[in-house]
Amino acid sequence: MELSVNGETRQVDVEPDMPLLWVLRDELGITGPKYGCGVAQCGACTVHVDGMAVRACQARIGDLAGAEVLTIEGLGAGTLHAVQQAWIDHQVPQCGYCQTGQIMQAAALLDMNPAPTDEDINKTMAGNLCRCGTYVRIREAIHAAAAKMAEN
Repeated sequence: MELSVNGETRQVDVEPDMPLLWVLRDELGITGPKYGCGVAQCGACTVHVDGMAVRACQARIGDLAGAEVLTIEGLGAGTLHAVQQAWIDHQVPQCGYCQTGQIMQAAALLDMNPAPTDEDINKTMAGNLCRCGTYVRIREAIHAAAAKMAEN
C-alpha cells in the first residue's frame, strides 16, 4: 500500500487492519506520535490525515491508501511551525509525553479556525489529555500562535 508521510511517498506491506500508529512507529520508524490509550481517548497519537486531526491508534491503514499523513516530524518542514514556537515560548511541556498530539491538534485547529476563542480552544483540545495539567499554557500558546500566523 502507498501513502504519503510528511511529504514522502512510502510503501508499506502490512495487514489492512493495522493501526496507523503502529505503521508509523514500527514500520516507518516515525516515533513522534505516542501510544497513550489505544482507544482514541487521550490524543497522544494525533496526526493529520489529509489535513484533519485523527487519532492514529484507531485509524486503520487499509482505509488510508493514497492519504497524506503529517506527523510532528513533518509539521515544521525545516523550520518551527508557529504552534511549535509558541509551545517553547510559553514553556508548555512538563513531562512532554502528550505534547506532540497537543501540537498536532492545535495546528489542525488553527488551520480550520485562525482566530479561535477560549471556548473554541477548550472544545477542540478537550480530547487531548495532559496529566501534568498545562492546559492554561496550552491555551495561551494557541492564542500566541494564532496571532503570529495572522501576522504572516
